[in-house]
Amino acid sequence: MPHQDTHPIVEQLAHCLLLGESLRTILGIFGSYDLRAHWLQGEFHHDVVLHVPDAVPRLPGGFLVIATNCNGGVKEVLCFDEEPDRWALWNRRCPDNPEFSGEASNPLACSRTIHWFDPCMLLTSDARSELLPEHRRRQRGGGWRMIDDLED
Repeated sequence: MPHQDTHPIVEQLAHCLLLGESLRTILGIFGSYDLRAHWLQGEFHHDVVLHVPDAVPRLPGGFLVIATNCNGGVKEVLCFDEEPDRWALWNRRCPDNPEFSGEASNPLACSRTIHWFDPCMLLTSDARSELLPEHRRRQRGGGWRMIDDLED
């Protein structure tokens, strides 16, 4: 996904560097948020999707996606005017992956941190895993999950 325009509040949220601190900052600025989704792609990528009811006009849109690593380290914060679809968002990130589909709207603002790296690298067949091969399964689009974890 090409680098998008940034916004001061999106930058502030990203540079908290930890999910908990980003969420506390959202509460401090806006007073509330609604957790819409928590998507895990492989072992090492989380997307936390939030609706911030009173975000506009202080933010360009009312939906935030905070992408983190497995330790809650913020990699990227994206701002949208509508709730993104999971597979469309991944299609935007990794357009060459045939298992992802849909058209995600362009983020209205984006900020990446020192934790960011190309998320498509997590989805290759030889991607790093802390799970032994006999205890893992490949997830839709790539990445590893516990063999008995049926959620994609």
